[in-house]
Amino acid sequence: MVTIVTDVELKEGAERKWDAVMRSRMTGARTQRGWVGGQVLRSEEDPTKRVIVGTWKARSDWEHWHKDPKFADTRRQLDELVSRPAEQRWHDVVLDVRTSGATSGPAAPKGGSKRPSKKRTA
Repeated sequence: MVTIVTDVELKEGAERKWDAVMRSRMTGARTQRGWVGGQVLRSEEDPTKRVIVGTWKARSDWEHWHKDPKFADTRRQLDELVSRPAEQRWHDVVLDVRTSGATSGPAAPKGGSKRPSKKRTA
């Protein structure tokens, strides 16, 4: 398993729109080959900063998803909302432990979405 960590800085005032588009992208990623899970994190110090954490069975699965036309559509939308190019770092997953019944955070639509996760080790 591999994880890609992406640092993003948004244009001031673009936070809600970016979060909505990213929510749509992450929902779409769930159906992709090799998708394990992901998170979008918001900085406590700067509301314009986000960190995207995506975990895949293989980097080639992530690369395949990036050729999908739906991905390209969300890429165009998100690129208009950032103040500088994103920075990405790849990591090999050494350990991945998740609690079952994990729920999405406050940025989720009303009612949240529950998706149980299984404990995994690499």
